[in-house]
Amino acid sequence: MKASKHALNWTTLLIAIPVGCAASLVTLAFRGVIELINHLLFARSGEITDSLHLWPWIFWPLLVGAGGVLAGYFLRYAVAIEQQQTVKTDYLEVINARLDAVPTKTSLFRALSSIASIGSGASIGKEGPMVQLSALCGSAIGRLLPASLNLKNSDVVAMAAAAGLASVYHAPLASAIFVAEIAFGISALQRLIPLIIASATAVMTMWTLGFRSALYPLADANFAMDLSSLLMTVVIGLSAGLAGWILIKCIARSKVLFSRVASLPVRLGAGGFAVGLLALISTDILGNGYEVIVKVMAGDYLLPGLLLLLVLKTLATSLSVGSNAVGGLFTPSLLIGALLGVIIATLGAALHLPLGNVLLYAAIGMAAVLAAVSQAPLMAMLMVLEMTLNSSLLFPLMIATVLASMVVYRLQSASTYPVVSHHFSRSEAKYDFDNMRIAELIIPGAALQPEESVGQALAVSSLKRERYVYVINAAGAFLGVVSIHEISRRVLAQEITLDSPVQCVMDQDFPVIFENQSMREGWEAFAAVTLERLPVLNNPQERRFLGALTKTSLIQKAQEFL
Repeated sequence: MKASKHALNWTTLLIAIPVGCAASLVTLAFRGVIELINHLLFARSGEITDSLHLWPWIFWPLLVGAGGVLAGYFLRYAVAIEQQQTVKTDYLEVINARLDAVPTKTSLFRALSSIASIGSGASIGKEGPMVQLSALCGSAIGRLLPASLNLKNSDVVAMAAAAGLASVYHAPLASAIFVAEIAFGISALQRLIPLIIASATAVMTMWTLGFRSALYPLADANFAMDLSSLLMTVVIGLSAGLAGWILIKCIARSKVLFSRVASLPVRLGAGGFAVGLLALISTDILGNGYEVIVKVMAGDYLLPGLLLLLVLKTLATSLSVGSNAVGGLFTPSLLIGALLGVIIATLGAALHLPLGNVLLYAAIGMAAVLAAVSQAPLMAMLMVLEMTLNSSLLFPLMIATVLASMVVYRLQSASTYPVVSHHFSRSEAKYDFDNMRIAELIIPGAALQPEESVGQALAVSSLKRERYVYVINAAGAFLGVVSIHEISRRVLAQEITLDSPVQCVMDQDFPVIFENQSMREGWEAFAAVTLERLPVLNNPQERRFLGALTKTSLIQKAQEFL
């Protein structure tokens, strides 16, 4: 895999950070403008439901109505520009249609219209214009990015829109899912509905049976988000990615070694025996590790014991899974993550970093290693949140899980779940198809000069087994094509002879494509004709003939993700 073709890369993550900051500042600025208008109209900055009482009731309809009139003028001007320039302003439409940018002038006028309505007390929410302005800010940032990053402006707009919505509601997860579901149209999210109902029913059943407490006892602890804790979260996330990669590699190596044993009973017996030997050092490596996680979170281990247990559990898990023992990797991964998180946090505390309760970092490590091993960061984050019932962990879990999964992804290590690897392969193939250019699939094509004979065209066609022979001038510019069937028909009708020049039967209006067009544009070009191949030119101005593109090559490329 080529790193430059990955849809997900470090550049995208780095760009998302300033975009998120800028979007939050835009929402704050918009909120400040509304408060300023309230202060000018009512000499206070509170909610208009209270501020309006400073005016006599008889003026209330007039104030709201006047604001509506002003808002209408701004909106009318915005709509006129949209109709005249046939542009789409709404950020969701921009993202969905993958447009180049969010229109600046119409967005600003729509924002002014919204400010007039909201400032005068209209019964509408503030989030719409806030997110629109955030998207506009993201679009402006996207225009400043170099083209070499291969990041579409609409992708930056999507980041900014999600960030703006998160700034309004303080709900980053919901905001990200909203933009993904609505703007990108992820239809697979519809399949979540029955899964959510089934999962919720199962949890409610457990609650009814008396199992209501958090799975891991961290619900009462509070994670203080400061510079030191953020730095520790990043370190744990990256380290967890490396630990997950090591675990995946160890499991793969173990499977290779155990595959030499043909008998499954012997194979599993050997694996169990090896794990039993490790248990002589510490029995805490046995089982899935749930009780050990509880003890880790209770602070029952010193640093040397944590380090030893981390190594032993990694080896034991690799041996068990490698010998084909039937079971899951969730809880072992959680234990490895809990150990890793507490180890790194303990080392940080030894360096006098103000980290607070180091045991909280067990949860961060749990989610990060699980995300690395499964390549499912969203699932890992939500799972640890639900198991701990500690909402203060939301932001560090988001950071750590994404970083951990990115490390494994960039190290090109497959997930322990084949279906996830299959999804990634299809996603990368689809990304390649969407970003490749026609130039990458060009093959040579038979071409003649316009004064050469139709007899030569027939000979070239027979040799190359092509229905059409392309015609170019001395400078290599494409002039048209000659059809072998048309030559045969006209020769039999005695309209031409084999010595006639090909230009007398040349079709100048033959469809063409250009080397810098996308695979999708090539697909659309073939959909409009019944041809097997199309001539490829360098650009519409010079029209220099480069070769041909076959329909078969496109189908084979698309087959990788269909």
